[in-house]
Amino acid sequence: MLLAGAGHAPALAALLARAGLELRRADCGAPIPGSYWGEPEAGLAGAAVWYRDDTPVHSVLHEACHALCMDAGRRARLARDAGGDCDEENAVCYLQILLADALEGVGAQRLMQDMDAWGYTFRLGSARAWYEGEAQTARAWLLRHGLVDARGRPTGRARA
Repeated sequence: MLLAGAGHAPALAALLARAGLELRRADCGAPIPGSYWGEPEAGLAGAAVWYRDDTPVHSVLHEACHALCMDAGRRARLARDAGGDCDEENAVCYLQILLADALEGVGAQRLMQDMDAWGYTFRLGSARAWYEGEAQTARAWLLRHGLVDARGRPTGRARA
């Protein structure tokens, strides 16, 4: 499992900053503010994504993508529970895979392996099978909300 504190935090912070989010580090052993699943999973509070050095990269990306996929009103009130519906959750998973390719030493393939190891569940049995074979609805959702362009590349913006 790739961990944010294993040299990935600076690239994660830069990636999130381009979209208007801030990556904040909690001290080792301290509670992670806004963590839905509990430590060591990432947390959300407004435009901040919280992590510790032992937080998996996939968790930071997942929570960040929740913040990016929700509308500005929900993002302004965000405290721990991202909410959203099934279509938005699928869009979050798709976007985190896309963003992983922007991180040196991570990439989509490795991120999907970590997602599977953590326990994400997809009808087709793996993150990769879902991404390659059944994620068209998630991509369309991201396009409709301006998070990817017509070629399926991330725009670097949060949903308005």
